Amino acid sequence: MTEKLEYLKKILNGIGDLSDEDISMSLPFWNKKIIKKNDYFNQQNIVCKDLGIIVKGIFRIYYYDDDSGEEKNIFFFSEDQFVVSFRSFVFQHPCRYFIEALEDSEIIYISYEKLQNLYESHKNWERFGRMLAEHFFNNSQVRTEELLFLSHEERYLNLIAEHPNILQRINAYHIASFLGIKNQSLSRIRKRLLSK
Repeated sequence: MTEKLEYLKKILNGIGDLSDEDISMSLPFWNKKIIKKNDYFNQQNIVCKDLGIIVKGIFRIYYYDDDSGEEKNIFFFSEDQFVVSFRSFVFQHPCRYFIEALEDSEIIYISYEKLQNLYESHKNWERFGRMLAEHFFNNSQVRTEELLFLSHEERYLNLIAEHPNILQRINAYHIASFLGIKNQSLSRIRKRLLSK
């Protein structure tokens, strides 16, 4: 119990100003789940019911592009990050994406209902909810601006900065999909950076 409390303090206080008491009283609402490689945290057309925090593992958010017949990666989440389809979670609408574990993973999660109860009954948790929304809005804005304004190489460098060991953990084609390029282009970027 103490280990879970300390972990939650570390992650949640990175978003909002929750007191130790605020976090302690939420402990019964957080559950642990093991998600095997290639299993899903959430699937397309299913409402995202849980907000997860990744203790161990890496996930991708992707959609299937009917026109190209390809899976397109949008985000990666790894240790100490939230995993959720935030829009689906907040509005309780069906998710437009898949959230898949790319390796055996462990999360702790809280349900939508339990989190809403915390928001309604505790001012600090309500403030946390606003800051969590700002956090996800920022992530979404950063991703959009990367696609609009950065080169493939710059996006690759940002990805490596956020997930330093991602190259050792997942297949290169997932990274190429995230960058919007083919494997050969990713190989050229990596060679060019190694030669610098």
